Amino acid sequence: MRKRSYSFGMRDPSLNANPIEGQLVEFLAPDGLQLAGHLWQSRRATALGTVIVNPATGVLARYYHRYARFLAEHGFDVLTYDYRGIGLSRPASLRGCRYRWRDWGELDFEGAIRLVHEKQRKGRLLVVGHSFGGFLPGLAPSAYRIERLLTIGAQYAWWGDYAPHRRFRLFLKWHVAMPVLTMAFRYFPGGRLGWLEDLPAGVAFEWSFRRSCFERSHPLPDRQIVLDRIAAVTAPILAVVISDDDLGTPAAICRTLGYYSGAERVAVELRPSDYRRSAIGHFGLFHDSHASGFWLDTLLWLRDARNPWPDHAIYP
Repeated sequence: MRKRSYSFGMRDPSLNANPIEGQLVEFLAPDGLQLAGHLWQSRRATALGTVIVNPATGVLARYYHRYARFLAEHGFDVLTYDYRGIGLSRPASLRGCRYRWRDWGELDFEGAIRLVHEKQRKGRLLVVGHSFGGFLPGLAPSAYRIERLLTIGAQYAWWGDYAPHRRFRLFLKWHVAMPVLTMAFRYFPGGRLGWLEDLPAGVAFEWSFRRSCFERSHPLPDRQIVLDRIAAVTAPILAVVISDDDLGTPAAICRTLGYYSGAERVAVELRPSDYRRSAIGHFGLFHDSHASGFWLDTLLWLRDARNPWPDHAIYP
């Protein structure tokens, strides 16, 4: 990794003593379902823009709160939220819920976009998406409002894209054990197993039986609509791959980017050694130990549309 030669200016010395806190917000998805999250507001008179953070599957939005606070302290307003069936947006019981994976993009992320548009009509809309949260933006009808996307390990979990040395074990875990347990419990009890959070049955089954073509999870009449909607996204995309990520492999990330044919797309592959680490994996970049490294780098893209890692490009 090349030595950084850029600066983001002086930070307010009061930030450590008086950190920005997220305010609880509730909003409706287009189908009327209530969702919840937090809004982190910059102390700037005019924010640099609003960032929506889309979580990975089975990950609570609070996992991204430290990164949200970091972005807010550097001039952005930030919305973190839980998808239906997860965290603050979880019903009293998941048994019998018909929530689906694609609902998170078509309905939940759509609701998040509408909330931001209502609150900040003149601000830029940016998206940070982790794992499936980096694939789903194009499913939302209002995705045309997005100005720029940053994705980390963005993929939709087709088993054929898993890292070869881990593929068999991951297949048994997510595509054999998960559907069996989901059929038995009528939801996936991931929390009991320490395998992420509990998941609605529809989400678990869509993951378990995913094919190489995402659109096949939709009814035949809807498939072209889905493809056209994703292809209509024009916001530039910077997709980050971590070399030791068993799920978000280069093949998986490039498969995702292939759907966004209407956008300018660049994928970069970073190594743990670039940040003096022995391992990072699928989740590590959102740990606050990366605040002075990777997190600072992401500001270049979100604020200035500059790729911080031009010499690491693997796509196109």
